[in-house]
Amino acid sequence: MRITVCLTESKPAPWLQGLRAALPEAIVEEWAPGAPQADHAVVWAPPQQFLDEQSRLKGIFNIGAGVDALMKLKLPASAKVVRIDDGGMAVQMAEFVCHALIRHFRELDCYEDDVRHGAWSYRRPRQRVEFPVGIMGLGVLGERVAQAVAHFEFPVLGWSRTPKTVPGVRCYAGQEQFDAFQAATRVLVCLLPLTPETQDIMNARSLSRLMPGGYVINVARGAHLVDDDLIALLDSGHLAGAALDVFRTEPLPEGHPFWRHPKITVTPHTSARTLREESIAQITGKILALERGEPIAGVVDPTRGY
Repeated sequence: MRITVCLTESKPAPWLQGLRAALPEAIVEEWAPGAPQADHAVVWAPPQQFLDEQSRLKGIFNIGAGVDALMKLKLPASAKVVRIDDGGMAVQMAEFVCHALIRHFRELDCYEDDVRHGAWSYRRPRQRVEFPVGIMGLGVLGERVAQAVAHFEFPVLGWSRTPKTVPGVRCYAGQEQFDAFQAATRVLVCLLPLTPETQDIMNARSLSRLMPGGYVINVARGAHLVDDDLIALLDSGHLAGAALDVFRTEPLPEGHPFWRHPKITVTPHTSARTLREESIAQITGKILALERGEPIAGVVDPTRGY
């Protein structure tokens, strides 16, 4: 069995070492143009040339949860595209979202500003029941975030393209229930995969349906959000703020209004990072299962884009 590794934005050496240790019987090599045909590939942002040359792949294993960039390329017809189910990202995402949520709910940014100016202040405690948290996307990451938010006794809502049942979550599904989900939400968390259907889903129409004083947490993809629409709703007072970890262009360009807007918190796409050891264990387990002809989780449906 031959495995090729093509990671254009990550150092390949640790991945090669880990894959070789986990699959000592396999030939594991970094891809170079003209390399021999491999059975499986471990990739992140591969060039089209790689996919054109590796035309007989059985499995293409993406080291991140999002496969939107990969799905824009022409893929070998023989290959299953497989995303990371977790790779240590779910707990990171849960803690990041809970931090952003609690920082807003407890007004800790306001206290921080007061302290910076030497002011000793108090604010009236808020009621959790007044801050229902709506999570868009109920996959592995979305369910883990929902469980974490529920632990702090916030009302939790969830929306997905197809019906789902998640304990402790009031679930909505499909376009016909989208407006009702938005209207019942005060803190909106985006964890959707990026597809043509979800691009620009957070726009003036949808965000204006959030409860007054709404708050937006985007940890999915920057293209889910229409930047100017968010700023307009913040400036009008309908939205109270936003915590943004992902952007249409990354790094966020110098001079972009998000940098200086007083109601926006910016972080550099760090809400959840792939943990290499956990991801290698998951990928190698799936490779062996495919070789045995067994079904595996995380196979991408090309018609849906995730």
